[in-house]
Amino acid sequence: MNKIYNTPLHVAIIMDGNGRWAKNKGKPRCVGHVEGAKNVNKIVSFAFDSGVKNLTLYAFSTENWQRPQEEISTIFSALENYFNNFASSTANGKIRLRVLGERNNLPKTLLTAIENCENQTKDFTQFNLNIAINYGGRQEIVSAVKSLISVGEEITEESIANALYTAELPNPDLIIRTGGEKRLSNFLIYQSAYAELYFTDVSWPDFTEEDFSLALKDYKNRNRRYGGV
Repeated sequence: MNKIYNTPLHVAIIMDGNGRWAKNKGKPRCVGHVEGAKNVNKIVSFAFDSGVKNLTLYAFSTENWQRPQEEISTIFSALENYFNNFASSTANGKIRLRVLGERNNLPKTLLTAIENCENQTKDFTQFNLNIAINYGGRQEIVSAVKSLISVGEEITEESIANALYTAELPNPDLIIRTGGEKRLSNFLIYQSAYAELYFTDVSWPDFTEEDFSLALKDYKNRNRRYGGV
């Protein structure tokens, strides 16, 4: 596959619209999350084939605990299945998987699946796949600052960045949000200071390789000045 010129090094995706997708089809919201989970492998493969080296997916926020328990359980079950399947197919030795977020309150079986995936892929270096679970940008910053204070380290932009979950990763160049909403929803708010934002009305279960390609092409035409002229 030909690489798109000026492909972003790090793309982050807010995978939104699963519940509304299901509702529009007259189905329970949980069905939307199941269908959305089926779409992940396809988009992950396309992103890496397109030249993206780092991909971060927003799967469950700290605010999502306010949702009905059935919906939360469906999301966690889908994530657990994803990690278990991922761990059994890592023979290619290319994709390192990491989970970003607080792990307290996550089901033990999900934690086990996460740990197995991370351990099995920790030495892979070609691509980074990051899944944000029980993640909140504000909480991440507070946690980072507290950790710096606890060891007496000076609070600077660099020290905070190095204390975030994403310390080993480049900041996102492009953030895509599906589902029609136009906000970051507490996602990578420190890291996204100069990220390009792309919003689409397409819900996550319907988000295709072509939709992803449109986002990359739009990014290609952006003029990233980082405060300059």
